[in-house]
Amino acid sequence: MFEGQPKGLYALALANTGERFGYYTMLAIFTLFLQAKFGYSAADTSTIFSSFLAAVYFMPFLGGILADKYGFGKMVTLGVFIMFVGYLLLAIPTGADAAGKAMMFGALALIACGTGLFKGNLQVMVGNLYDAPEYKDKRDTAFSLFYMAINIGALFAPTAATKMTNYVLGMHGFTYNAQIPALAHQYLDNAAGMTAQSASTLESLKAAQGFAGDTATFCQAYIEKLSEAYNYGFAVACVSLIVSILIYYGFRSTFKHADYNAQTAASDGHVAAEELTPAETRQRITALCLVFAVVLFFWMAFHQNGLTLTFFARDYTQASASGLLGMTFNVFNLVLLAVLVYAVFAVFQSRTGRGKTVAGVVCLAVIAALGVQYVNRDGTVEILPQIFQQFNPFFVVALTPVSLAIFGALAKKGKEPSAPRKIGLGMLIAACGFALMAFGSVGLPTPDALSKGAEVDLVSPNLLISTYLVLTFAELLLSPMGISFVSKVAPPKYKGMMMGGWFVATAIGNYMVAIIGYLWGGIELWIVWSVLIVLCLLSALFIFSIMKKLEKVA
Repeated sequence: MFEGQPKGLYALALANTGERFGYYTMLAIFTLFLQAKFGYSAADTSTIFSSFLAAVYFMPFLGGILADKYGFGKMVTLGVFIMFVGYLLLAIPTGADAAGKAMMFGALALIACGTGLFKGNLQVMVGNLYDAPEYKDKRDTAFSLFYMAINIGALFAPTAATKMTNYVLGMHGFTYNAQIPALAHQYLDNAAGMTAQSASTLESLKAAQGFAGDTATFCQAYIEKLSEAYNYGFAVACVSLIVSILIYYGFRSTFKHADYNAQTAASDGHVAAEELTPAETRQRITALCLVFAVVLFFWMAFHQNGLTLTFFARDYTQASASGLLGMTFNVFNLVLLAVLVYAVFAVFQSRTGRGKTVAGVVCLAVIAALGVQYVNRDGTVEILPQIFQQFNPFFVVALTPVSLAIFGALAKKGKEPSAPRKIGLGMLIAACGFALMAFGSVGLPTPDALSKGAEVDLVSPNLLISTYLVLTFAELLLSPMGISFVSKVAPPKYKGMMMGGWFVATAIGNYMVAIIGYLWGGIELWIVWSVLIVLCLLSALFIFSIMKKLEKVA
């Protein structure tokens, strides 16, 4: 899996890991921050969240055009500095007035622009590493490893956000409770209009926090300190970007030769770009656009993790866990499990007896460590809604060697599915993930009914964990394979633009995330999830109907 890869892959992957850690730390708490600080409704939060995601993934298209002209490395560096300023502004505590909102939206714009210059162009350089004949056959594996590195950063992000939230609230004598922000805003906006049940619940929560002052003061103080806690979470992204740029420049010698575009290839001593006829160029661009049209529906469904799936975690899921389930909410335990997976694979894949022995010792050590963790576990673990977002990156990291082993075995038999076929299979599996959510949501009250005091039997955290597991299988088939497909098929003169096109499709899908957010209200939850099931199935049907056209250019 790791053998025979160029060193530049690891340098670029680690630089991206640092940047993604900051981004996903911010994203884990972003919708919670919007509702806690500004009191935005679910619909308004959905609009802001989806618009931001759309901008983040649309800007790589413009960044790719600039890189095709000025160079990928220059754009990557500029992007990091612009992102840093954006995260810094987001980390500064402000009021919830017009000035505070203006600073927040300005920070989001800078983050989107910086990401547009950084993200796609870094991936183009990864692809350039594999233009060399000796690495050509390792492209798909490389992007799977690169994607795994992204998710290592994402794995630790929810925990970082949670630790910051608990730390800052604790400094001021508070603990996190998901019900308080919405009730506090209701009280401050219209105390007289609150139902008796809501007012009673707020008073009980205030007493549980040990607050002795009046209710209005409590509401204001809790909102202010929780917002400040989220500001600290955003500051984590600033630190992660510093680490990212240090890695990028510290190991630049390992990938500097991949920092070339069609204009500079010949002068830099690279093999001349493949010459395509206008008809071949159109054929490749058409094939890529058809893939883009499909994947936007996947991202519409997948990125519900930061919106409706987070709402579901907050409002419909048990806020505590114990036993083995409770252990999974400790990121250290998840890291141990991931190490165990890689050690088991190393036992079977190592070519020397010494390598097998070392891997076996690691397996035993990890099992022993997990045993110690189980014996010393806390009785009950409190769960914050954002922590569920750690399971998707954990599954990506843990399942990547499984995926590579399966497709490696199929490749040896000449039966490995093409990248477009993997994308189609990914859409089918994504539909299965939301089928789990639909089944588990039958009988639950609507969000509107819940806001009016309806009783709800909270579901087990296993429902969301299982859903993230299935969606991760879909993601591994779709995202790294799609990026690899783009880097392979894109006409040389338009590599940056076409990689940007992949992100434009992602941007449109992210903007469409809000559609499901708009349904989050008076509609039965199983119907909400069923909309996503239908869209994924239709997308799979479409891509299989054009499979011959896609495989022709692959």
